[in-house]
Amino acid sequence: MIKDKIIIRFKDKSLMKGITIDFSPDKTFFHLKQLDGEVIKIETDKLKAVFHVKSFIGNKNYKYMYKDFIPWGGNKVKVEFIDGEVMIGYTPFHYYDQQGFFMTPADLQGNNKNVFVVTSAAREITFL
Repeated sequence: MIKDKIIIRFKDKSLMKGITIDFSPDKTFFHLKQLDGEVIKIETDKLKAVFHVKSFIGNKNYKYMYKDFIPWGGNKVKVEFIDGEVMIGYTPFHYYDQQGFFMTPADLQGNNKNVFVVTSAAREITFL
């Protein structure tokens, strides 16, 4: 059983950190075991994105460059979120009628291993 370290960012800009073992892009909810041990149900449609991370600490001063080429990543995509954040990365597929899609940020030195982008939280999705 794989336990993923995740940071979830809600559309209201709040965030939570924890571990999940039941996240699936096909489900409308999953469970998050917060750092304090409490387990809560998270509804995916309330989220901006689910960040699968290397570390919960990260580096707030790190500036993502999004210049890495990821040959196994699929199509290059730019996501502009409704809050103004922009991410560039690679996605093996994206279906517009799905609740979201995975992308690997084009900056392998950053803390994000991959990101599940919730489509309703994106202002624009552009293939590059």
